[in-house]
Amino acid sequence: MSIILGICTFVLILTSVILILLVLAQKAKSDGGMGAAMGGGVAEATFGADTGNVLSKATINASIVFFVLSFALYLGRIYEGKHASASGGALPSISVPVSATKSQTGPAAPIKVDPTPAPAAKP
Repeated sequence: MSIILGICTFVLILTSVILILLVLAQKAKSDGGMGAAMGGGVAEATFGADTGNVLSKATINASIVFFVLSFALYLGRIYEGKHASASGGALPSISVPVSATKSQTGPAAPIKVDPTPAPAAKP
């Protein structure tokens, strides 16, 4: 199960990077914005007049994949956590020798402090 979750995590990171690049490549409605500076002209040369439609559809599809993968990973981690606690805990148990536990398990003895001040030294 953890291998599948690891692969899904890698795909989620890859989808996140693609989604960021798609958003940055889009041309803004008003003045071109970041899309023009980051290669909006290249996208128009590649996709032609339908650049906005192609990038918008790709952004929508990438965001759907992002949210589905995020939710699937969330449910997978919950499933993994519940089954790890049922099979003995998520962390391994460590056995400690008995001789070490007797000397360290008891509470430390409190230190008593005398509240009266010490007499000052006479010159």
